[in-house]
Order: sequence, then C-alpha cells, then structure tokens
Amino acid sequence: MTTHLAFDGDVAVLTLEHGRGNALDTATCRELVYQLEEAADRAKAAVLTGAGSLFCAGVDLLSVDAGGAGYVSEFLPALSDAFLALFGFPKPLVAAVNGHAIAGGLVLAAACDHRVAAAGGGRIGVPELLVGVPFPLAALEILRCAYGTTPLPALIYSGATLTVDDALARGLVDEVAAPEEVLGRARELTARLGELPAEAFAHTKAQLRQPYHERIAENRASDDGHVERMWRSDATLAAVKSYVDRVLKS
Repeated sequence: MTTHLAFDGDVAVLTLEHGRGNALDTATCRELVYQLEEAADRAKAAVLTGAGSLFCAGVDLLSVDAGGAGYVSEFLPALSDAFLALFGFPKPLVAAVNGHAIAGGLVLAAACDHRVAAAGGGRIGVPELLVGVPFPLAALEILRCAYGTTPLPALIYSGATLTVDDALARGLVDEVAAPEEVLGRARELTARLGELPAEAFAHTKAQLRQPYHERIAENRASDDGHVERMWRSDATLAAVKSYVDRVLKS
C-alpha cells in the first residue's frame, strides 16, 4: 500500500506513504480514489497529509522514466481521477501540508477545502513546465478554483517553488503552524467543519465548484488526449529522463 487510511473518531486521516517523496504513481492514485470513497462512507470529514516530513513531491518521474509511453497512458487517467476524487469529496477535507508540496502535490492541497502548512517546512510550487510536461485539465481547473485565474500564469510559467511564508502571502496555503502542530491543527479544523450539517455542506461545496467540474467534464476527453500525446512523445520522455538523471539520481 502506498497510502494509509486511519480514523480518529469521526475524522478520517489519509496519509501518502509512497517512497521518500510520497510521489504519485498509478497505484497511489488508484488507492487515493478507493480510500476517499471509504472515508466518505465512514467519516464526517477528512485530513490529507504525507508521511514523514514531506507532503507530496508530485508525479513519480522515476516510474514515468522506467515505464515510458505505455506507463504514461495508464498513469495520466489515474492521476486525473485522483485529483477529481479529492476535488469532488463531498465532506470537509483539510490538507496538513507537512513539507514540500510540489507540482501534483500542490494540486492535491488545492483540491482540499483548507490548507495548513508547516512553518519552514519545505517548498511549494508547480514546476511542471521546467520538466517539459503540461498539466492535465483537471489539475489546472483545481488550481484555478483554489487560487483564481490571475495568479496562475506567474505561478506556472515561472515554475518557481516558494517558501511557506511566500506561499502564505500569495494565498497558496491558508495558515501556518509549527511542524509538530500541523496535523493537530488540521484535525481540529476538520472536526469543526464536520459538525456542519452534512447535506447542506455537500450541496454548498458542489455549488462553489460546479463551474470547474463542468469545464472539466466538457473538455477533459479532448484535452487529456492532447496531454497524453505530449507526455508520450520522444522529446518529453527524453526531458523526463534528463531530469531524473540530473536531479533525482544524482
């Protein structure tokens, strides 16, 4: 298992536990979908966090490099499904961002209703374009919902990763807590939100996110095919390999 689901009273705590970076591979994405369904059935609210001192380093590029084009075709739909399972979770969902939240890791946090980050706890940003790959549409719409359209070009085109203080100032996280208090603060907020009338909360959340869900539903099929072709291209796979060799294996 690359994720772990536990229950603390009426709060579900879902922890990413995949390798040293809690990175997203096909199995992790599929487990997220399954465990979010269980959490929705059994809990009033949920917390998403990462094992150790890192939230999520994004896509597992080692797996992309090892698996090539065939793996990409399997992985990208699973990635979008995981993002959408978080984004569509009908109950309160708080991210305990206990360390780096990079690329897909920031999308996971953005899909939640509130983000508590660890003070001094790593970098936050979306450097996809520096690696040479675009986001699937679902990821961009989730970022747009959380942060608005205006900040996205500067955030995405630059590929910059920010300190927690800078991320707070730019609205990428909602509050900062001491590292040892992040999970506790997230649980506290989640439990409080979980006391709201469940049906009214779910309907209100769906109303707020409806325009983004509609855009994804209308355009996902065509856009995902285009994104997959770019990820599968020889040039992109060579760029991923170069990044893996230069950064992840060095």
